[in-house]
Amino acid sequence: MGDRDEQVLLAVRSGDVPELKALLKEDPTLAGAKDGDGLSALMVAVYENQVRIAEHLLKALGKDLDIFEAAAVGRAERVAKLLDRDSSLAEAWSPDGFTPLHLAAFFGQPEAARVLLDRGAEVNAVSRNRMHVMPLHSAAASVRRAVVEVLLEHGADVNAAQHGGWTPLQEAAANGDADMVRIILEAGADPAVTKEDGKTAIDLARDDGHDEIVKLLEEAAAG
Repeated sequence: MGDRDEQVLLAVRSGDVPELKALLKEDPTLAGAKDGDGLSALMVAVYENQVRIAEHLLKALGKDLDIFEAAAVGRAERVAKLLDRDSSLAEAWSPDGFTPLHLAAFFGQPEAARVLLDRGAEVNAVSRNRMHVMPLHSAAASVRRAVVEVLLEHGADVNAAQHGGWTPLQEAAANGDADMVRIILEAGADPAVTKEDGKTAIDLARDDGHDEIVKLLEEAAAG
C-alpha cells in the first residue's frame, strides 16, 4: 500500500471530506485505494458508517464497483452485470472473509441479496473469519428484516449457530426487535436453543427488559 493510499484511508476513517476531495482531485484513481488487507476505501467507509465519504467515493468510482462494494451499497443492477460476466462471483470471498451475500445482508440490501441468491449464492455460507456467521446472522444482527425475509424464502437455516452459539432468534431477541422475532419463529426457530453460555433467547430478552419478546418466546416454547 502506497503513501497516497494511506492518505486516502486516513481521510476515510476520520471522515475528512475536504481532504478526500483534494486527494481525488489530484488523482481520481485514488478512489480505488485499498488497505494492507485488500479492503477497498469504499468498503472501509461503509463499515465505518462514513456516509458522506462513501457518497464521494461512489461518485468518483461511478459504475466501477466490484461485487463486494456493489452488494454492500445495494447496486443490484451492478451486481447482476458482474454476475453476467462471471457467475462464480456469487460465491467469491472478500478480504475480510465474507461473501457478497453476507455484505448485502449486513448492510440491509434486499434486492442485491435476491439477485445473488437467484444467481447461485450459498444462503448458508459460513464466513471465513472468527465470527463464523451465515448471512442470516448478519441480517439479524444488524436488524435488517427485509433481508431476513428474503434469506428465509431461499432456505436459510433458521437455527444455525455462529461464534459463541448465537442463533438468529437470539440476535433478534437481544436486539429487542419483536417483529423480527415473530418472523424467525414463524420460520421454525427453536426458542429453547442455548448459546455457549447456556442462555436462551428468552433469557436474553428478559435480561434486556424486552417484556413483549419474552411473552412471544414463552408462548412459542409452550407450543
